Amino acid sequence: MGGGKETPRQKMIGMMYLVLTALLAMNISKQVLKGYIAVNESMEASKENLKENNNRILEAFKASIDGNAGAKPYYDQVLITRKSIQETFDYVDNLKAEVAKVTEGYKDVKGDTLNLKHMEKMSDYDLATNILVGSDAAKPRDKSEKWSAAELRDKLNKLSDKLIAQIDNMQKTDGVHLVKEDYETIKKKFLSFKPVDPKEQEEGIKLSWETANFYHLPEAAIITTLNKTQADLRNLEAEIIQTFSGASGKLAIKFDAIKARVVAPSAYIQAGQPYEADIFLAASSSKLGAGDMEIMIGVDSAAAAGGAKGTLVPLVSGEGKYSVGTGGQGEQTYKGVIKYKTPEGTFKYYPFEKTYMVAAPSVAVSAEQMKVFYVGVTNPILVSAAGISPSELIVSANGGGAKLNSAGGGKFDGTFTTPGTCTISVSAKTKDGVKPQGTSVFKVKPLPKPELRLAGKFSPATLTKNELSNLAGLAAGANGFEFQANFVVLKYEVTGKVKGKSLIGEGTGNNLAGEGLNIVRNADKGSSLFIDVTVKGPDGRSNTVTHKLKVN
Repeated sequence: MGGGKETPRQKMIGMMYLVLTALLAMNISKQVLKGYIAVNESMEASKENLKENNNRILEAFKASIDGNAGAKPYYDQVLITRKSIQETFDYVDNLKAEVAKVTEGYKDVKGDTLNLKHMEKMSDYDLATNILVGSDAAKPRDKSEKWSAAELRDKLNKLSDKLIAQIDNMQKTDGVHLVKEDYETIKKKFLSFKPVDPKEQEEGIKLSWETANFYHLPEAAIITTLNKTQADLRNLEAEIIQTFSGASGKLAIKFDAIKARVVAPSAYIQAGQPYEADIFLAASSSKLGAGDMEIMIGVDSAAAAGGAKGTLVPLVSGEGKYSVGTGGQGEQTYKGVIKYKTPEGTFKYYPFEKTYMVAAPSVAVSAEQMKVFYVGVTNPILVSAAGISPSELIVSANGGGAKLNSAGGGKFDGTFTTPGTCTISVSAKTKDGVKPQGTSVFKVKPLPKPELRLAGKFSPATLTKNELSNLAGLAAGANGFEFQANFVVLKYEVTGKVKGKSLIGEGTGNNLAGEGLNIVRNADKGSSLFIDVTVKGPDGRSNTVTHKLKVN
């Protein structure tokens, strides 16, 4: 209606317009509510259908254990996930009941007995909103408040995290692995189950998952949304049962690679001796992975059964590919065991032993651990010459401040003081006198600059509050350095924020104490820590190491 004085007729027409608008709004509201009722009934039916179907599949899965012992660990894992999901499902049931009690005034009701058609206040916007979100969309209720939408969100987040931790642990546990594709797919499902805030604003307020789903909506919409959440939980349960029940069958070994193999006791034969070999067909599976078979060097069957791993041989297309350097000469022997998973889910162990011959060139000089020598540490060196006993060799070094100490059998411990190059000269005592055998030139390098090591990690970009709360000392070392090198922390300075206040703590030695320990253990989440340490290396040199990390 416009401004100015109106005639009685104009006033009557205006009033009729308002009444008609209200009637139309009421009619639309009823249609919308009928839509919610229809969708809610569909959700209820889906929940029951999924529950019955899940029970049938689970019973069949349980029955299959009799013929496939390897299926039982997967069945047990299903029971664990089902319990976690049911706990969340029951919480949503109780939340529905609480909404109905407050909105409808029910005294005693259960979430699984609610009937939306019989609710008299299912169009009410205020009471249901106040329970879940509160009166102010900009300041929704906290997750610590009982029956809030934030509490529901926290329950769904915790369920997702719990299920992800479970399947991650399964991948590390013998007998309950998932194939890579299934593991990645089900993990994505668990991640997608977490509530996500919409990237929208309404009336200048940034919408959260809580406000988008539960703020200023009628009771009918809220009950329907909660029932959809329960249907999603049943769907998730169905996918877990199907994935886990099929896992043991997918991991059964199928031998699809047959090859001719020739195995000879020795490939090094003296003239006049016979060459012998076993020739046969060998079957293997290109699908064999770490969960099905492991080839371990340096352990026997008893040690492997007890959990020892030795040196693991990488698997390529179901076959172990063993490769090792040949720094030593003469006959070399290696042995180990093959750990194989049977269709029943148990493991068998097959030991093996093999020898091979390494022939030396005319002169061989090698650093046993690296291709270079390092200042300040002991460098193991092995020297040999074909046809000459190690005791008859004369070895000298020139350059790099070298000093050689014999360890017997052609082995030497070399120490160096100056970076540059070093020449190792080898001669032999013969019946005709001392004869030169050859020389080898090596680089002499300084030790790598040390890095700070915190919580077992070199130069971590971030550490969690939990990791920092357990940190008691500082360490330093050369990351990836092959030699035994002792780096000592002489002193430190720690700078960080605690409760918004910048603090500095100093100390000597590697043990954190006083203000330094306080800063590390109580640093504000999201802030940065600056740690400066003075480190003395085995070569006697001191280095200052500065490191910055973020507190997560």
